[in-house]
Amino acid sequence: MRALTVIPRKADSAALAEVPEPAATQGDVLVRASTVGVCGTDREILAGKHGELPPGEARLILGHEAVGRVLSAPDGSNLHEGDWVVGIVRHPDPLPCDSCAVGEWDMCRNGRYTEHGIKGRHGFATERYRLQPDFALAIPPALGKLGVLVEPTSIVAKAWDQIERIGRRAHFGPQRVLVTGAGPIGLLAALLGVQRGLEVHVLDRTQDGPKPALVRDLGAAYHVGKVDDLCRESDIVLECTGAADVIFAAIYSARPNGIICLAGVSSGGAIAAVDVGAVNRELVMENNVVFGSVNANRRHYEQAVDALAKADRAWLERLITRRMRLDDWRDALAKHPGDVKTVFDFGA
Repeated sequence: MRALTVIPRKADSAALAEVPEPAATQGDVLVRASTVGVCGTDREILAGKHGELPPGEARLILGHEAVGRVLSAPDGSNLHEGDWVVGIVRHPDPLPCDSCAVGEWDMCRNGRYTEHGIKGRHGFATERYRLQPDFALAIPPALGKLGVLVEPTSIVAKAWDQIERIGRRAHFGPQRVLVTGAGPIGLLAALLGVQRGLEVHVLDRTQDGPKPALVRDLGAAYHVGKVDDLCRESDIVLECTGAADVIFAAIYSARPNGIICLAGVSSGGAIAAVDVGAVNRELVMENNVVFGSVNANRRHYEQAVDALAKADRAWLERLITRRMRLDDWRDALAKHPGDVKTVFDFGA
């Protein structure tokens, strides 16, 4: 059985390798891979910046955005042969912290969680893999291979969930949303904003390729330029770039009582000149909130499935700009002009 593997924290160690069939100890649900997405986290692991081996293993199988078909599942799991299924990426730590103990492993407090394809647990970029029943989510057959979008959508579903919870601190009637970045996370964040009936503006640096049309076909507005020039006075900001200059501009773009969600992960090393006093004054005097959001729990995966089921299928199909064979993993992991989402297609 073949898998895309890597030695975490060792740059340029990726290899397409023969691996054993997944051990039954990894989970009672056996899955045949269908589609596996490529994202920035995978590229960080390949660059040696991130990742952790499963105990006793020499290499980590990559891949955390995935959909597959059930080959076998235990009685009582509500899963059956042939079902389309998505694996929940993060698992709670063995001795759960108070958040993990109540099913909010996305808010783990001690960092001992594991994640498929990222931290201490094999991923899905392989022909077959196993899931634990409680971390396997059946999806509607109508979604099929588009279920590969469930995991990234779960990230923005959590972000929106947190925004709405924070909004309940006081009267909050948002109308205008700014999304910075038109990658997969930004586009899916915009989708969920449009589904909420909000006026959505997406800011990106790309004028060509599929992104402008994808945004406009949602019924949102697409902008190229600086936040300061184009997108002032937003009730909600979802910052999806991780770029230092954009982050601080996004904070200043919010209206009084505004909520700014940082969903993009910075690579580190960027230095920006910031008037800390002015930032403090902006946040305090306008009752604004800035918070970070990462990962998702089962509730957010379910919300993601609901959002994708309501979306226009043809629009979702356009998010996937390249379907690659596992043999072509080097090309798949390279960034191409016009890329939105690249996936490995296992043919199942």
